[in-house]
Amino acid sequence: MRIACLQFAPQVGDVDNNLNRADAVLSRANPKDLDLLVLPELAFSGYNFRSLQHISPFLEPTTSGITSLWARTTALKYNCVVTVGYPEKVDVAPKWPASPEYYNSAITVNADGETIANYRKSFLYYTDETWALEGPDGFFDGEVEGLGNVAMGICMDLNPYKFEASWNAWEFAFHILHKEANLVIISMAWLTREDARSYSRSPKDPDMDTLSYWLARLEPLIRAETEEEIVVVFANRCGTEDEAVYAGTSAVLGILAGEVKVYGILGRGEKELLVVDTEDKPRAKLVAEPSARANRPLVSRNTESTASDGSLMSADTISSTNTNLTIPDDSELLNMDDFPTPLTPTDPISPNAFFQIMDHKPQKGKAEIIREALKSSAGQQDLPALEPASPTFNRPASPKSRNASRTRNPDVSQPALMPHDLAQEPQISQRSIGVKSPALSSAPLASSSDSDKTRSRSPSTSPRPKSCVW
Repeated sequence: MRIACLQFAPQVGDVDNNLNRADAVLSRANPKDLDLLVLPELAFSGYNFRSLQHISPFLEPTTSGITSLWARTTALKYNCVVTVGYPEKVDVAPKWPASPEYYNSAITVNADGETIANYRKSFLYYTDETWALEGPDGFFDGEVEGLGNVAMGICMDLNPYKFEASWNAWEFAFHILHKEANLVIISMAWLTREDARSYSRSPKDPDMDTLSYWLARLEPLIRAETEEEIVVVFANRCGTEDEAVYAGTSAVLGILAGEVKVYGILGRGEKELLVVDTEDKPRAKLVAEPSARANRPLVSRNTESTASDGSLMSADTISSTNTNLTIPDDSELLNMDDFPTPLTPTDPISPNAFFQIMDHKPQKGKAEIIREALKSSAGQQDLPALEPASPTFNRPASPKSRNASRTRNPDVSQPALMPHDLAQEPQISQRSIGVKSPALSSAPLASSSDSDKTRSRSPSTSPRPKSCVW
């Protein structure tokens, strides 16, 4: 299967130029024999809208706006399936009287220019909540001619619901397994905590923190050790919008029998078309070896030094390195279910053992070190361990009305989207590591900092967590 991800840097409200930017990337690459082309979330409208009033001029009728027209034209031109995100405005006239309905959606068009899917984002990021409703039908799944059984999500769908659900609920990952999908399409506008100046210094290097976090959210797929390969397409955007910095790093991965293959990946700032063929040899492999032994690093709160050490791989390293993912020594097994405070990738004390095996050992018991670091950094009290109620997707009840955002005063503009590290509360969730299947760990992350410019959030919620390094 030949898959393409179009990564570029659209700007808020600049629809005409955004269309030209995408066309320029496609024309420069001039791809041949594509089966699937995927674009980012809200590809041509831009993402960082402050309110419903701000995005209103750019809302598009269901499957019939400028984005849908572009998708059909491109699908016919390249004879492939096209998926692209757009802001949807539903015609409610047939069921009048009814409240207006707006969704963060993705349209999928086949090679004949026919609409075969119109998926509406299920889990909303707080920027989406200012104007959009939750998709009423859950995550997408369906048979697509030429592609097979497809599961589809948009960005935040990969995260725990509203960041209130347990980390190991893994709603989207269990949906993929439950529907037995062989292809997963995720259209994204994924942010990074780093500032624009430092992030743009190495535009051709992928953000391995981000890639590691995406893999962490697909842990059940790797643990399942499926007999048939599951191809996962991450189509992200790059660039900046106001204070928002996007992570880029679009990638196509293959998951088979506990092994993660990297077919292709773009840099954090590259405006390019990533084209891969899943029949070709992958650029890298991440292998889970349950019987292997690994040394875990010391728990560290110095996230800057951790981010700059040898645990990250450059684009050149990815193209030529096979990396083993291992679990702890049997005699020193870490069971996170026994910990009073659950471990999460947003905590700056998560062990780093994904892209490089560390050589040094802690001077005292690992469980004791992590326990102390958790209590000192998060200041949490003893919490009971949480377990997912079911391996199938079951969305928790929303604490707010789905139409709550419609009742806001349209004259009062919402604050612009801010980077994730400006959150007032850290995210605390649960992870566990076992012996019989490969455990995926997470890496040290920078703690959140307060800012008067951020939106007020309840203590029970937190914004999208920063990606972690395994």
